[in-house]
Amino acid sequence: MEDLLERIEADPSKLLGKPVIRGTRIPVYLIVEMVASGVSEEEILREYPELTREDIRAALLYAARAMEGSPLDSEEV
Repeated sequence: MEDLLERIEADPSKLLGKPVIRGTRIPVYLIVEMVASGVSEEEILREYPELTREDIRAALLYAARAMEGSPLDSEEV
């Protein structure tokens, strides 16, 4: 499961350092908001074809880690 987090990066040159899916400018928060709003994985993948199911899971795992008080800082991502 930890290898999912390798799909997330926080680069100051992308979206002011907000966590994004590696190799994209798609922020983690956007994916989490979509899932929370009831958007299915299939719909997300249709809207963002550059994403994979693993990217969606990585975003959710990252958010869960942030909520438990152990978010990764940009050096660990």
